Amino acid sequence: MTITYDDFAAVDIRVGRITRAEPYPEARKPAIKLWVDFGAEIGERKSSAQITRHYSPEGLVGRQVLGVVNFPPRQIGKFVSEVLILGLPDADGEVVLIGPGHDVPLGGKLF
Repeated sequence: MTITYDDFAAVDIRVGRITRAEPYPEARKPAIKLWVDFGAEIGERKSSAQITRHYSPEGLVGRQVLGVVNFPPRQIGKFVSEVLILGLPDADGEVVLIGPGHDVPLGGKLF
């Protein structure tokens, strides 16, 4: 399927910094609850991410990640996920997070 530039521009992908991370043992698949600061314009958003293969909650705090900030909130068990954190599958299909190679200002938009 081919999309237009306007279709792409409608997806609001921003950089944020993980400020808090906790195990989410109640999730159907192993997951971690994340709180991500996307800067002054957007603020802090929550997400549930199935990233337990490569990451621990302690190792995630301070890491910059990319997330789609304009999806509607989604109920994940008893937790409301407000942003989709982006990743790519490794050779085994496990999620590897996407983030900038260098620190960038929070809230920066991917273009």
